[in-house]
Amino acid sequence: MRLTLDANVLIHAIDEAAIEHARAYEILHRAVDGDCVQTLQSLAETFAVVSRKPAFAHLEARRAVDHVRGLFPVVHAEPHDLEEAMRVVEHHKIQFWDAMLWATAKRAGCLLILSRDFQDGRVLDGVTIVDPFNAANDRLIDFALPPQE
Repeated sequence: MRLTLDANVLIHAIDEAAIEHARAYEILHRAVDGDCVQTLQSLAETFAVVSRKPAFAHLEARRAVDHVRGLFPVVHAEPHDLEEAMRVVEHHKIQFWDAMLWATAKRAGCLLILSRDFQDGRVLDGVTIVDPFNAANDRLIDFALPPQE
């Protein structure tokens, strides 16, 4: 099952001081063996946030994002994704940048977006948004990303 990780998952995986670091790090490393793509938008958002943290210099933030970028195929937004995102914003009242992420992931064939930002459990045009930090979602995440042995 193809999926993508939102920036909030990547940020927690990179920032060892984050409360959810262990879970996010586990998800990131399980995703390497799964059918995961990363959106250019999530990588950009990750750099923007991590590079502002006091514990990270720009170079460290860049290295962390470059590392993640090297683990997965990267997909970028296309003009039709903007149309889709605007439609979803209008009809479903989703934040624009979340809608852009959704549209790009949908076009890339993702059935899951692991994110804390969207409405957990929401399904939009066949793409399910799942909060990976909610234990109630563990079974679905284990199906999409079997635990490593």
